[in-house]
Amino acid sequence: MVSFKVSVVATSPIDGQKPGTSGLRKKVKVYKQPNYLENFVQATFDALTPKKVKGAILVVSGDDRYYSEQAIQIIVKMAAANGVRRVWVGQNGLLSTPAVSAIIRERVGADGSRATGAFILTASHNPGGPTEDFGIKYNMENGGQAPESVTDMIYENTKTIKKYPIAEDLPRVDISAIGITSFEGLEGKFDVEVFDSADDYVKLMKSIFDFESIKKLLSSPKFTFCFDALHGVAGAYAHRIFVEELGAQESSLLNCVPKEDFGGGHPDPNLTYAKELVTRMGLSKTDDAGVEPPEFGAAADGDADRNMILGKRFFVTPSDSVAIIAANAVAAIPYFSSGLKGVARSMPTSAALDVVAKTLGLKFFEVPTGWKFFCNLMDAGMCSVCGEESFGTGSDHIREKDGIWAVLAWLSILAHKNKESLEGDAKLVTVEDIVRQHWATYGRHYYTRYDYENVDATAAKELMGLLVKLQSSLPDVNKIIKGIHPEVANVGSADEFEYNDPVDGSVSKHQGIRYLFEDGSRLVFRLSGTGSEGATVRVYIEQYEKDTSKISRDSQDALAPLLSKLQEFTGRSSPTVIT
Repeated sequence: MVSFKVSVVATSPIDGQKPGTSGLRKKVKVYKQPNYLENFVQATFDALTPKKVKGAILVVSGDDRYYSEQAIQIIVKMAAANGVRRVWVGQNGLLSTPAVSAIIRERVGADGSRATGAFILTASHNPGGPTEDFGIKYNMENGGQAPESVTDMIYENTKTIKKYPIAEDLPRVDISAIGITSFEGLEGKFDVEVFDSADDYVKLMKSIFDFESIKKLLSSPKFTFCFDALHGVAGAYAHRIFVEELGAQESSLLNCVPKEDFGGGHPDPNLTYAKELVTRMGLSKTDDAGVEPPEFGAAADGDADRNMILGKRFFVTPSDSVAIIAANAVAAIPYFSSGLKGVARSMPTSAALDVVAKTLGLKFFEVPTGWKFFCNLMDAGMCSVCGEESFGTGSDHIREKDGIWAVLAWLSILAHKNKESLEGDAKLVTVEDIVRQHWATYGRHYYTRYDYENVDATAAKELMGLLVKLQSSLPDVNKIIKGIHPEVANVGSADEFEYNDPVDGSVSKHQGIRYLFEDGSRLVFRLSGTGSEGATVRVYIEQYEKDTSKISRDSQDALAPLLSKLQEFTGRSSPTVIT
């Protein structure tokens, strides 16, 4: 057994280490600055109670983006120096964000011990590589993101830090080999356990879904399937789940080898960045007319917590997706067979879920953007299914959004709807059929999001201030709108969204600027905290249509009257991404 010593390194505060909604995301070159990562890790240790550090078990892994292996080795050395008893690492440092949450909640060590938290190394859907983004966030013992009380303390610690302990002479741990490596320090034994990245997660998925039913669907010659991991960590799970467990063809997997630069692409599962999948599914302008698209397609982002669902030549909006999953969960997914405790969506997400909740008599919650708000509801037993328009969908099986879970949920719904259609001449119930039937039942929420990325942060704040000021004179706002499109309903009210948490009583202010039209349509403006530099202005446009004769219009045509003033509001001629 190798012994190690602890040394104390003098340091000083580094500006700009304030965690966002999902940790600290910066360019790799920033993280490579002397003491940058170390300062943040120590500030996190110092923000935790002693029992969550001394003698504890921590998970350390991520999405395999550039700089992850070096960061894991640094965190392991700092964990040893801070008195952590054991570090769990996914093989090759790979663990999806939802898998980390599952491991914290479900995995039991040989001695009956459980993890108390995790450092997740990811910048989610942001690009990776030597010149791109890196990120780190801390998840708590419930498997969810650290609450604001903890992230605020971390930030305060980064502003006063003077030193950090590290076991500099601890040998590099081989994270490619499954097994336990033990060391001896002044405070006793310290272990690093490398384990299979997929085992615990696959076990959990098999306890939630009817894999035999999904397997029957995937084996039908009528049904074709495609999944794109965008060279993110979802690739570490795709072959195991879709091919080995469910019998899909190997050829149905795209970009399922995790790469530190995501193959040079942008690992964000949307119509702009998932180009190969979009083309294969028949949604690209360059489609090969001679090739028939698969019946079902899906993608996940870099750390596999986001998802995109596609049918043959058909896109399912994330807002519709969570509503459809909630509407069908009890009948199609065994985990929910006894009923849903409640449902929730983020404020910018369309109100499609609201209509389902009202119709089915379910508890409903509208929360700010940030998965931690869903976690409070789930921990209190008040929410079963939740989602956000930024391609995040999940349930109370863990405390993170879960891309592969969402894909399995849709496959479960398709399997349920096609129980009598997989044999003989019966017509297959398609993704498009399911969505259109949902619209016919609940109405359609036309919905689009415009992202203006890397906007000057000062200009973005000035824009938000202007939008708040406009709310004081709705007659003037309506006059502007009516002058362009007289047929548009009036803006009935406007506000800055504020959330009063029903669980802990906390109040979250300034969560987005809303213009609410009298017919249920909405314009929402919000600054996003997921970028690594500058600001991202997000504009959400929603129009509700109950008339079944009008639910098949093109979304851009339906929303055009609400889009006319965006260029003037944003100062940009066009958005970076349209979803």
